Amino acid sequence: MYDKILIPYDGSDEAIKGAKHGIELAAALGAEVHGLYVVDLPGAPRALALRDDEESMREDYKEYGDEVLENLSDVAAEHGVECTTVQRTGAPSEEIVDYAKDEGMDAIVMGSAYRGTIGGILGGTMDRVVRTATVPVITQRMRMEEL
Repeated sequence: MYDKILIPYDGSDEAIKGAKHGIELAAALGAEVHGLYVVDLPGAPRALALRDDEESMREDYKEYGDEVLENLSDVAAEHGVECTTVQRTGAPSEEIVDYAKDEGMDAIVMGSAYRGTIGGILGGTMDRVVRTATVPVITQRMRMEEL
């Protein structure tokens, strides 16, 4: 059914919730997981101060991505699940959908923050992934009491 599961992961509370579910699902199915961290830098035009400091920002994001993906790999290993990790740069929803397609993922499992009424209307990364992915997307939404 699902042999390869993509878990978009940024270390946030909602990502942790989604990752736990994805890893437990992978363990139950004997699937492997791919952890994806997407660096989303501000787009052009950038303020001069941001451009001058962009290399430093990129390095900080990369280091943070390495750290959170290592944590994800540790959790997967605790459940006996093989975990491949990768970082990409770009718009998170587009990178998630593209990675799933490029790497032949069978499903995407991701968390979503509680956003209340307005957030539910506007949508977020998870909503864009659900609308554009060509594979099933399993979501774990945070409840208000989990904030």
